[in-house]
Amino acid sequence: MAESNMNSGGVAEEGEDENPDDSHLQLELSAFRAQWMSELLPGPRYGEAKRRLLGAADQKRRQELAREEEARELFLKAVEEEQSGAVYEAIKYYRRAMQLVPDIEFKINYNRSPDPDRVGGTYLAENEGDCEIDDLLAYFQHQLTLQSSTLKICEHEVETTQVHISALPTEVLMYIFRWVVSCDLDLRALEQLSLVCRGFYICARDPEIWRLACLKVWGRNCTKLPFSSWREMFLEKPRVRFDGVYISKTSYIRQGEESLDGFYRAWHQVEYYRYLRFFPDGQVMMLTTPEDPLSTVPRLRSRSTRLESVLFGHYRFSQDTDNQTKVYVVVAKRKEEKAEYQKSRFCRRNPVPEAEHSFHVGLQLSSGGRQRFNKLVWIHHSCHITYR
Repeated sequence: MAESNMNSGGVAEEGEDENPDDSHLQLELSAFRAQWMSELLPGPRYGEAKRRLLGAADQKRRQELAREEEARELFLKAVEEEQSGAVYEAIKYYRRAMQLVPDIEFKINYNRSPDPDRVGGTYLAENEGDCEIDDLLAYFQHQLTLQSSTLKICEHEVETTQVHISALPTEVLMYIFRWVVSCDLDLRALEQLSLVCRGFYICARDPEIWRLACLKVWGRNCTKLPFSSWREMFLEKPRVRFDGVYISKTSYIRQGEESLDGFYRAWHQVEYYRYLRFFPDGQVMMLTTPEDPLSTVPRLRSRSTRLESVLFGHYRFSQDTDNQTKVYVVVAKRKEEKAEYQKSRFCRRNPVPEAEHSFHVGLQLSSGGRQRFNKLVWIHHSCHITYR
């Protein structure tokens, strides 16, 4: 018993000499195991994280299935077109299917035919000839929803160190789009901006942008009825164009003076142009000149033109009982400040009565060719002279 106690004491004594660090490691290891086991136990945070992961995986799986189903419909449609002899149409469908799923050829069941009633394939069945989509806005919104769990306006194609425009909030992007339209209602620039990507296309169809444009043209009392949207109202309702100049060419033959010998009398052909430039705030410019449009139109792009013969004024719309939209224009020469000379007792002048000329023009809106509201028909033209 004594020897046994000595051995035990020897072991204990030996442990006291060699195990201070080991005992500390054992304590840290046991604490780490306890923390690890507590993290593995199901709790509120664990359940939330698990649900989030499962939801993301489920949404990704649904996106892949939807993309694969859409590619399958496109591929089967291409097979039908190829069998019917329309090789060019078949190539387009093949290309679109391969862009969605590169190995769709090996996942196809050739025994089934494409379902025309499927939601994802209706845009193909409705317009087979030119592959156009009726509701492009809804289609792009659906595609952005399928691509990512968080709706992003756009994504950068190449990795850059600079901040991409997709990092901006949607509200800031909408301010940028309104700045592009500006007070001049440059909706053409807005349409060009919508061609950048699908996200910009959605932003360019924002109802607030088109509502503000309609209020600037027709006043704050206008309503979009009977149109379905503000954009449709701006495009369909008769109005003057702000992205160009209306040009009227007038030509006539005038008899000249008789020659000195009385043998002949000359005839002259006179040609001149009238230019009308409208602005969204109700202002208008009119210029009458014999110069051709090639040299005159660039000078009328802004209101700060230096042409002395330009007349400035305003216009208004009127819709009579005949359901025809008319435009009434009143223009006059801009008043110039004249320097008053000092009166002298040796110089007595009779004041010359000043005459103000104003031109009243009545026009009727019409369309010609493929463009809308690109013609104005003259109704009347008169000159009013006022002496002061």
